[in-house]
Amino acid sequence: MLKKVLIVILLFITMNVYNQGVGKQFLIDKDYLNYPIQNDAESQKMFLTSGDDTLFYADIRIAENKTDYWVFTDVSAYKNKNLTLVFEKNSSGINKIYLSEEINGVDSLYKETNRPQFHFTSRRGWNNDPNGLVYFNGEYHLYYQHNPYERNWGNMHWGHAVSKDLIHWKELNDALFPDKSGTMFSGSAIIDKNNTSGWGENVLVAAYTAAGKSQTQCIAYSIDNGRTFKKYDGNPVINSKEKWDNIHTRDPKVFWYEQNNEWVMVLFEANGHSIYTSKNLKEWTYESHVTGFWECPELFELPVDGKTDNTKWVLYGASGTYMTGSFDGREFIPEGGKYRTTYGNQYAAQTYNNIPGGRRIQIGWGTIEQDGMPFNQMMMFPTELSLRTTNEGLRLFSNPVEEVNKLHKKEYSWENLTLKEANEKLKEVKSDLLHIKLKVNIPKGIWYNLNYKGNSIVTFDGNHDLMNTYQYIQDFPGKYDFEVEVLIDRTSVEVFFDNGKMVTVAPLKKPETDEGLVLESAENELIIHSLKVYELNSIWNNY
Repeated sequence: MLKKVLIVILLFITMNVYNQGVGKQFLIDKDYLNYPIQNDAESQKMFLTSGDDTLFYADIRIAENKTDYWVFTDVSAYKNKNLTLVFEKNSSGINKIYLSEEINGVDSLYKETNRPQFHFTSRRGWNNDPNGLVYFNGEYHLYYQHNPYERNWGNMHWGHAVSKDLIHWKELNDALFPDKSGTMFSGSAIIDKNNTSGWGENVLVAAYTAAGKSQTQCIAYSIDNGRTFKKYDGNPVINSKEKWDNIHTRDPKVFWYEQNNEWVMVLFEANGHSIYTSKNLKEWTYESHVTGFWECPELFELPVDGKTDNTKWVLYGASGTYMTGSFDGREFIPEGGKYRTTYGNQYAAQTYNNIPGGRRIQIGWGTIEQDGMPFNQMMMFPTELSLRTTNEGLRLFSNPVEEVNKLHKKEYSWENLTLKEANEKLKEVKSDLLHIKLKVNIPKGIWYNLNYKGNSIVTFDGNHDLMNTYQYIQDFPGKYDFEVEVLIDRTSVEVFFDNGKMVTVAPLKKPETDEGLVLESAENELIIHSLKVYELNSIWNNY
């Protein structure tokens, strides 16, 4: 639902637009305003107004002489009202804006050529960081950085989608909108079970960064299952510009610390992650700081090797680097790191709060272009994190959530194959949506590849000890036994090595051949202990 905001910092430009701009009036009798967009048109300010009130504003590239794609605004909250769109300058595309009961392109929605089929992508526009991951009342909430009006970064809102199973997503209306404090940067969400904030028991509360002339930390709360939010009148709750003399203070991750009966926020500030505490989510106290991280902090506790009586804390940053150590509610003490589990095209991953059963589930932003589409970027497949002891010490592992099994459509399963036998079997696989599990031995330890449509998606270089070009330390050097799990979607490939010890994320390259899956190895020597391939259903089948 759209929020009524007063754009104080844009007052001067707003007055100029009203006086010199181009307006178009609508009597809102349908749900959606549809806008034609041209990629190379000059960006301009657009305001939606009701009388003297500005309902929202955005930068937009209204089409001049061609339309590359369409975007939309849900105006169903303003039925039977007269609204005016005001633009800085004239454009032929303004006359093409129209009201409809459907978004333009609904007939091909989720069926587009390059639409990922089992990863979340927004209907239109840009998405980046996942925000506010929280489980509440039977729903997994996925908020995310969203530009509703362009396939490039900008106009930062919090987009919103929900799922019952972490697999099938339903996109809802944007939940947080730019205001006088700035655009909506990243943050987190929690469930205030004990009404510490005074807004009621089991209220969903979001902590976010308002990015204006400075970056400040704010909170908002929802009483309708996270669909809409009311921003706290006392915002910002943290303004750390003077403390650090640095604009880069953002991305608050909040969680409940039971031992101290209080909230903890880990916040990116200047050159690392800071710890703050609060009893009521409104008043925060600075406690400590750990240097060496940039953006999107995480701090969570995990059992070691599945033993709940032996736990360690993980401090995590946007690049995927992490430290393990101890935490007393005030200060994190590093004991190991920095290490990294996931490499390639994933950034700004966040884990869920309030998951039943204590699982630590993560979703990352897939920095992957969706060429030719009216949307851009994607969310990577949800994974479950665990801490395990290796020969090199304690490490974070990441595996696809078990719910991936819900997508399995057809299974192929073979054991004890030669390279030639495996490639004959793989010719049976026809789908382009695949989940692969492979256990192999490389007798001479030199190299092997798993190719898909002529491009390598899994590579091992035994000379340089590289998996998919990244340094890989084997648990048992000299044996060259590997387990590999692969997820292939329309535009992406995720590879999980040795039960999630290392993960790589990459764009799926354009096909070089018509061949599907093909194995290669040095001197054609490869022992395939087991090979399972699952063809997958689309998560959009019901749309």
